[in-house]
Amino acid sequence: MRYRVLHRTTYAYTQPVSVCHHLLHLRPRACAAQRCESTLLAIEPQPAVLTERRDYFGNPATFAIVQQIHRTLSVEAVSEVELTPAPPPDPGETTAWEGVRETLRVGRDAATLERYYLTFDSPMIRATEALRAYAAPSFPPGRPILAGALELSARIHAGLVYEPGATTLSTTPEETLALGRGVCQDFAHLAIGCLRALGLSARYVSGYLVQERAAGAPTLIGADASHAWCSVWTPEFDWVDFDPTNDRLPGGRHVTLAWGRDYGDVSPVKGVILGGGEHALRVGVDVAPL
Repeated sequence: MRYRVLHRTTYAYTQPVSVCHHLLHLRPRACAAQRCESTLLAIEPQPAVLTERRDYFGNPATFAIVQQIHRTLSVEAVSEVELTPAPPPDPGETTAWEGVRETLRVGRDAATLERYYLTFDSPMIRATEALRAYAAPSFPPGRPILAGALELSARIHAGLVYEPGATTLSTTPEETLALGRGVCQDFAHLAIGCLRALGLSARYVSGYLVQERAAGAPTLIGADASHAWCSVWTPEFDWVDFDPTNDRLPGGRHVTLAWGRDYGDVSPVKGVILGGGEHALRVGVDVAPL
């Protein structure tokens, strides 16, 4: 299935901005089930410097410097993406989670060390004893790792309330658990923190969720907006995505932008400005089939 994704971000400032530097993750990356056919990026005012690169995780990233004085900054990305989802993996065919943890600990080849890196704390996710205790019921001895991850996902989905505005970017996974509410970013951070607390490798995925328009189709939380989910590493299937906000394995309706340790690695738009005073932020996303 092919989709057109429009992502528009607008900052309106109360005072003039003389210069701004921004890092953008707005070009969907290529991966096993996804091909990005094109991305058109428009920035107003026009940047004096605009460069493209790959970040540490292989995500397409754009660096922009705007040097003319402005009170409004607009960033718009229009992408065409083709999704070719594979059949979902069988959770029962994955290695027991303790075996995966041991593989990550003792492996010394480059690929294993890259995965092992994602078992440690990151700036926005700290694996605490509270998260380890919350995860424990989903991971009894001998349970296949993917079966445990999916049960954890189901518990987060059932036990926490999706409530925009209940949290902030600085809310920790432990605070989300105590509040019992949050948004997709919080649920992904919580799941990742639980997995890392058990010594397992997990990463954060940013992207979009396509809402099915057909009559009777299930309503998905986070559709037609920026969305977030997570991945767990398994020896049999490599990285497997799961979406605790909707308690499902992503298929043909999740468009991947980027992945990293946590939200801070893959924020769609972030940067620094000189001046500006207070600001108002508007973000609009539209995902439509082609």
